[in-house]
Amino acid sequence: MRLYSSSRAPNPRRVQMFIAEKGITGIETVEIDLVAQGHRSAEFAVRNPFQRVPVLELDDGRHLSESRAICTWLEARHPEPNLMGRDGIERAFIEEADRRAEFTLLLTVAMWIRHTHPGLAALEQPQFPDYGRAMGERLPKILAWYEELLGRQPWLAGERFTIADITAMVAIDFARVGGFKPAAAGFTNITAWRERLQQRGTVPA
Repeated sequence: MRLYSSSRAPNPRRVQMFIAEKGITGIETVEIDLVAQGHRSAEFAVRNPFQRVPVLELDDGRHLSESRAICTWLEARHPEPNLMGRDGIERAFIEEADRRAEFTLLLTVAMWIRHTHPGLAALEQPQFPDYGRAMGERLPKILAWYEELLGRQPWLAGERFTIADITAMVAIDFARVGGFKPAAAGFTNITAWRERLQQRGTVPA
């Protein structure tokens, strides 16, 4: 198997941490240079017609090209440690937490950075700076909800670490590209949660 990835982008980091948490070995990682437009080549489009990373190339030649789908496939092949729910009820609550992190947090941060950072202008054509700034201004209000949540429970989906924490982590880490740091902004519960994640030893560099 091969994982086509880009180590600094949030969705590939999401899959990389999921693999690390599972302790999965034997997956070759192929680094795609996004700045050099490696994901927009005709060769890469065969693997993913939407020309985005990550892409997991299976041994039978098929490809999975959505990070959540890749993690679902890996969870089925490597069920322990469980990160997506042990039964249908738990899976539903974990998926709720993960989807919230993806759509309220990761998407907001991604649109902020992609539409305002000059280094990403080549990847986001055209950039809409006003839209990007609006997303950045929305971020503290979204994080205030997570700050309150993490004051009541240790992890996003409840009492144990799950994929939802991975999704939120890559979002908050990506916000550093725009100069945002939870500790400096006074989000003490988020900062403590991020420190617990770091202690797990599976956070990609």
